[in-house]
Amino acid sequence: ARATRYTRDLLLDIPGVARYIASSVRHVRRMVAERSIPHIKVGHFVRFDPDDIDDWLRRNHRGPNNGHPAA
Repeated sequence: ARATRYTRDLLLDIPGVARYIASSVRHVRRMVAERSIPHIKVGHFVRFDPDDIDDWLRRNHRGPNNGHPAA
């Protein structure tokens, strides 16, 4: 496990991560509720580590499938 030191300047809030992934605030809130996006609860606040979001984006990247039709 990697040791991360979180600071307030490092973490993104919901509108910040929505801009970062080019999505809506509503969609980000839904992903948090479904626990499908990595997030950190700080009291009643929800924050996001940009490194975790980058890793999540890489894991969920869908690219060309070598000319095979979509399943």
